[in-house]
Amino acid sequence: MNSNKKFLYYFPIILAFTLVLGMYLGKIFFTNPLDEFFNDAKSTLSIKNIRPENKLQSILNYIQNEYVDTINKDSLIELTIQSLLQNLDPHSVYIPPSDYEEMNEPLEGEFDGIGIEFSLQSDTIVVMNTIIGGPSEKLGIMAGDRIVKVNDSVVAGIGITNNKVMKLLKGPKGTKVKVHILRRNVSSLLTFEITRDKIPVHSIDASMMLSNNMGYIKIARFAKTTPDEFHQALEKLHQQGMKKVIVDVRGNGGGYMDAAIQIADEFLKKEQLIVYTEGRTQPKKEYKATTYGIAEQDSVVILIDEWSASASEILAGAIQDNDRGIIIGRRSFGKGLVQEPIDFNDGSSVRLTIARYHTPSGRCIQRNYKTNTLDYYTDLLYRNDSLDTINQKHTPKFYTLKGRVVYGNGGITPDIIINNLKNDIPDFYYTLVNQSLIYQYAFKYSDQHRKSLMIYKTWQQLDNYLVNSTVYNDFIAYIKTQHINPSSTDIQKAKSPIMNLLRAYIVRNIFNDEGFYAIFLQNDEGVKKAITVLQNEK
Repeated sequence: MNSNKKFLYYFPIILAFTLVLGMYLGKIFFTNPLDEFFNDAKSTLSIKNIRPENKLQSILNYIQNEYVDTINKDSLIELTIQSLLQNLDPHSVYIPPSDYEEMNEPLEGEFDGIGIEFSLQSDTIVVMNTIIGGPSEKLGIMAGDRIVKVNDSVVAGIGITNNKVMKLLKGPKGTKVKVHILRRNVSSLLTFEITRDKIPVHSIDASMMLSNNMGYIKIARFAKTTPDEFHQALEKLHQQGMKKVIVDVRGNGGGYMDAAIQIADEFLKKEQLIVYTEGRTQPKKEYKATTYGIAEQDSVVILIDEWSASASEILAGAIQDNDRGIIIGRRSFGKGLVQEPIDFNDGSSVRLTIARYHTPSGRCIQRNYKTNTLDYYTDLLYRNDSLDTINQKHTPKFYTLKGRVVYGNGGITPDIIINNLKNDIPDFYYTLVNQSLIYQYAFKYSDQHRKSLMIYKTWQQLDNYLVNSTVYNDFIAYIKTQHINPSSTDIQKAKSPIMNLLRAYIVRNIFNDEGFYAIFLQNDEGVKKAITVLQNEK
C-alpha cells in the first residue's frame, strides 16, 4: 500500500544539468562557498580559455548574465547539486534547508511540538492519540477531538495537507499555539493555548512477551536513542522470563549505522565481527562486539522484508554471517553504501557516499544501481514472490562462520522465505487494504462508540467484546455503500484477516498502541514461522 510513497520519497526531483556538468561541480563545491557561485562576471565569455575545473562556475555565471529569462540562482544551484549527486549513486543526496529538519527528526529521537498523533479524516484534523506527558495530554486534549481552527484560522474543510498541519502545530520549545477543538457531545468549540515542548520519538514500536519464554521487539528505525530503548526492552523482557526473541525490522529503512552495531552487540560475543567499511579513500574499519551484550544466550530470529535496508541489513547480516540466529522473511532492500553528512550554514546538507559496508563474511549487499533510479526502486515491486532469491550464478559466494554459503550484491536473502500473498484470501480484501477502508471504518466505529468502548478497563476486555460483536457484519454493510460488493463466499473467506485488522485498529484507537501488536501479529505469517522455529530450538 505504501510502496509508491516510499519509492517517490527516494526518487530525485529532476535532471537539471548533464552528467558532464554535474561531475565538475564536486571540486568547485568543496573549495568555494555556495554564495560565491554567482559573482559579478563579464557579460561575454571566452569559452575556449576556460579551464575544466572552472567550467561549471563560468556557465552558471553566463546563464545568470545572458539567459533570455530571469532565473532564480538559488534554485539553479540546488538543481545542479541534485543532478550531480543522482548521477553518482541512488543514495548520495542533497537535502535543502526546507527538508533538513523533517528528515532528521525521526533519527534524533525528539522534536518540538504539541504532542499529538493526528489523521486527516473527511478534510478535518482528528486527534488519534495524545502523547503521554506531552503538552496536549496535560491540557486535556483527547483522542477523537477535531481541530477546526489554529491561531484563529480555519483549518477544516479547506483541503489541508499533512505537511501543512505539521508546519502549523510544530515549533520551537516554549512557543505557543492556540487550537479550537470540536468535541463530540460538546455544543461549543473548546479553545486550548498549548505551549510547545520536546516530544520524544520512540524507535521501538513494540516489546512484549508472546509466550512464557519468547519475546518480540519491533524496531521502527535506527535512531540515536534506539540502542538504549532496545537494551531497556531486553531487560524488561528478561525480567518476564524471555530466553528467545523475535526482532522485527520489516519496513525499517535504516538510520544510524552505530545504532545497528550496538544492537548486534547485544547478541554477539566479544571480538566477533559485526561489520566493516571500506572505500576508495577510506581505509578498512572493523566494528566488533564487546562485552556489553545482555542477550548472548538468547535464541534469536530476525524478521526482514523488501523495505529492510541499510542498518537493518547490518543487523541481519551480522546475525546470519556469525550463525547466531535465523533470518526469516523477504529478501532485503540491498543498500550497502555509507553516507557521510556535510552540513552547510544555510541549513542544507549533502549526504555523500564515501564507502561500502561489508558483513562479517565479506559480502557487500548493495544492489546494482547502474541502470537508472526508477528501475532501482521499482525492482522491489516485481520480485518473484514465490522464490525471492538473487541470481546465484552471477553473484559472488561467501561463507558464514560455520561454512554455510551466502551471497552478496543483492540484499540479505533470508534463511527461510515467507510468501507475502495468501492464495486463499479473495482479491477484494486487498482492495479494502489499498483503499484504507478497514482503517477508515475502524476510526469511524471508534469515534461513534468511544464512550461505550471506554468502559472496558483493559484492551483484552475490549478485544473480547469485538470478537463477539456485530462489527464485521456492520463493516460489510459499510463497504457496500462504497460500491464494493463481494460474494457471500468471499465475505466468509476474508473474515479472519479483516477482523484481525478491525480489532487491532479499534483497540489502538482506544488504548493507543497497547494491545495493537498483540492482535495484529496473530495473522502474521512471518511471526508464526518465527515462533515455530524458536519453539523447535532446544
